[in-house]
Amino acid sequence: MLNNKWIAPAKINLFLYITGRKKNGYHLLQTLYQFLNYGDILTINSNFNGRIQLIHNYNFISDEKNLIIRAAHLLKNFVMQKNKNTLTSLLGANISLKKVIPIGGGLGGGSSNAATVLIALNKQWKLNLNLNILANIGLKLGADVPFFIRGKSAFAEGIGDCLLPIFPKEKWYIITVPPINISTADIFNDPNLKRNSPRLSLLKLLVMPFKNDCELIVRKRFVIVDKHISWLLKHIPSSRLTGTGSCILSEFDTEDDARKILSLFPNWMYGFIAKSTNISPLHKKFLIDY
Repeated sequence: MLNNKWIAPAKINLFLYITGRKKNGYHLLQTLYQFLNYGDILTINSNFNGRIQLIHNYNFISDEKNLIIRAAHLLKNFVMQKNKNTLTSLLGANISLKKVIPIGGGLGGGSSNAATVLIALNKQWKLNLNLNILANIGLKLGADVPFFIRGKSAFAEGIGDCLLPIFPKEKWYIITVPPINISTADIFNDPNLKRNSPRLSLLKLLVMPFKNDCELIVRKRFVIVDKHISWLLKHIPSSRLTGTGSCILSEFDTEDDARKILSLFPNWMYGFIAKSTNISPLHKKFLIDY
């Protein structure tokens, strides 16, 4: 019997530079993705009654926009068009979500959920699609979904979909979570967002101090995030925004070092400790490499 519990790991952006903008509005990026040993848990039970439903969706987003539901339907429709037989119309699944990745935090929760659904249902429905096909399907849901499907830390360019596997040092992190959800679209649509960082080689980027081009705009627009970052910088100079949301990463060489700083957090701050990993916890658990 197939395991029905699947992890959807969080990611961090060790750096994020915006090098331009395409005519269709998509931004051109250079970023370094790494996974965290921390994530949502999806319980997925496939069925053959044709229905796909999400149970306990916390009412944070409608089914029409929910990436979990959209991913399942996209995969089913792909198979139906490919096979053109009536049996594939009977593919279904009941999915429930235990949500721990902060919404709007920049940790990739929605994209990771979508990727995990594609991988899990590919297994449970016995479709035998390879990662390249799943990544192409996932790209229709979001530019960073292919990263979660491929399961390796990566340097990303383009809109975030051109991936080069790379294995930076695995470290311990405090992920600080300000009490605010930030929309990626709001940040990318801000007229004052920096969009002209020079496109540099990976070798140059790796020896430069890591930064996030979205941080200045987020700090200006959201006082609570600025307050959190200001406190963190006094204690951990490496602290910086991760992704395009509200969460802040602070890196440490050991778990003990991270715990010492976390114990100093004032009562208006919340954070959690996680270790980064260059192989997705989902891929590690299910030995996904196909």
